[in-house]
Amino acid sequence: MLRTDRLVLRQWTDADREPFALMGSDPEVMRFFPSRLTEEQSDAFVDRASLHIAKHGWGLWVVEREGEFLGFCGLSVPKFEADFLPGVEIGWRFAQHAWGKGYATEAARAALAYAFDVLALPEVLSFTTVGNTRSRAVMERLGMRHVQNFDHPNIEPRHPQRPHVLYSVSRPSG
Repeated sequence: MLRTDRLVLRQWTDADREPFALMGSDPEVMRFFPSRLTEEQSDAFVDRASLHIAKHGWGLWVVEREGEFLGFCGLSVPKFEADFLPGVEIGWRFAQHAWGKGYATEAARAALAYAFDVLALPEVLSFTTVGNTRSRAVMERLGMRHVQNFDHPNIEPRHPQRPHVLYSVSRPSG
């Protein structure tokens, strides 16, 4: 569990399934993904994220404020082949009611500190679709730099979400 001034990043529980499923079915939240999540896909995501945290002690944590589910943020290992992998990615997704309040940046800073201070990772990656300016702004607030553009191999060739941008940040020295 990680804490910030306003947020708690924690393991998933069954109580998170419903708000996460609602978030994954929201067309605006899922605007920069190839499709919205079905209930089965949503549950499978929760199961994978929960298992990863249980096994490794880190992963894509639930983000809550005063007991309210806001979304998730954390670290994951991308499961596709690319010239910049292997590596560890930082990512986030928040419900619309949590947008515009700095939660993504605050939670991501805590996850990034964990990556560098606890896991001693030399570098953390992040990527999103080219047009996702809100996530790109979070990456830049985290001190990440744009490295390259690439076509996400898990997205169909002519899909509008296939073009992606890759950002990275190195562990601070000293």
